[in-house]
Amino acid sequence: MLRSALSALACALPAPVAEAHCDGPCGVYDPASARVAAEAVLSTTKKLKAMEAPAAGDTAALAAYNNTFGRYVAIKEEEAQKTKKELLILWTDYFKPDHLATFPDLHDTFWKAAKLCSACKVNIDQAKAEELMAAVEKIHGMFWQSKGRSDAWVTAS
Repeated sequence: MLRSALSALACALPAPVAEAHCDGPCGVYDPASARVAAEAVLSTTKKLKAMEAPAAGDTAALAAYNNTFGRYVAIKEEEAQKTKKELLILWTDYFKPDHLATFPDLHDTFWKAAKLCSACKVNIDQAKAEELMAAVEKIHGMFWQSKGRSDAWVTAS
């Protein structure tokens, strides 16, 4: 009964057809959010590599070390996932087939950047985090070139 009433209502008040290039037709794209997240990956990776384990037997220091280490790892992984999400949105929602004429390596660039995000989650590897920043910078350049602009690459740190 309820199903047929809802079906009748849907037929009487059909939704207009909406066309959008993504899940939400905002039209707002910017690689800055990927840059901020990738920068956090690099920063936390550096902090992790700089940490020194406490002396054996100092349980309070070991607890503090483990807590900080765990928090940094969690942040690094979360930011690497954010970077991947932001890059995938640009790749799948903003860039279109006609952009391939200007950027023939577009798919390879994004694919490798996404793989670097995964590598940064799996390891504590400063070289991979730096490669990720370089990949995001390249994507930044491609994005702004596609808009006919030349916005500067500016990092927070």
